[in-house]
Amino acid sequence: MTSSTARDTVAVATLPWIDDLASGIRRVLRRDLPPLTTARHVADLLGPLLGRPGLLTAEQEAGDPRSYRQHLLHACPDSGFSIVALVWLPGQHTAVHDHVCWCVAGVHQGVETEQTFRPMPGAGTGQAGQAGQTVQPGRLIPDRSVVNPTGALSALAPPGDIHRVGNTGPGKAISLHIYGADLSRLGSSIRRVYPDPTAAATTTTTTTTTTPEPHGES
Repeated sequence: MTSSTARDTVAVATLPWIDDLASGIRRVLRRDLPPLTTARHVADLLGPLLGRPGLLTAEQEAGDPRSYRQHLLHACPDSGFSIVALVWLPGQHTAVHDHVCWCVAGVHQGVETEQTFRPMPGAGTGQAGQAGQTVQPGRLIPDRSVVNPTGALSALAPPGDIHRVGNTGPGKAISLHIYGADLSRLGSSIRRVYPDPTAAATTTTTTTTTTPEPHGES
């Protein structure tokens, strides 16, 4: 089993497309739009880059058998955003989590599976802890599960941003993420990690079927 916590690296080279994308993001941020609207406009900038050959260096495409890997491509402390490449080997996934900021994700290579969750009515999401800390919130309900192919985009903003992402395919998956926070300072976009609400159901299912439900991440 691989870890659901990312292993981090910082990119050693800045590519021209990163500078161009960062300039476009700054223009969006200067409009001072609501977080989700900001994320959607930033997604429009990222979309044309997805799947482009040679976009990343070999180092930026490198995975890690111990966990999915986070490559910090660009961080802008002044404007407060970061560009990240996440690399997933088969079977790697995030914990169930939410975020400290708006975020955009686009599948650059391979296929990713995303499971979203929502709080049970009246349950809330508990108290906020330190970034990345596991908390015991009210119960979550699985909302929807989608398979995102190369080129797929998503835009999220708190509070509707609780999800789990992973690679359930046979090959490497790479996604590009843009976060409205300086990850060179924070280290991660994850605000809270939640207990997996599907774990008990999965355990029960494996007693009556021969194939357990597979587990799949900015």
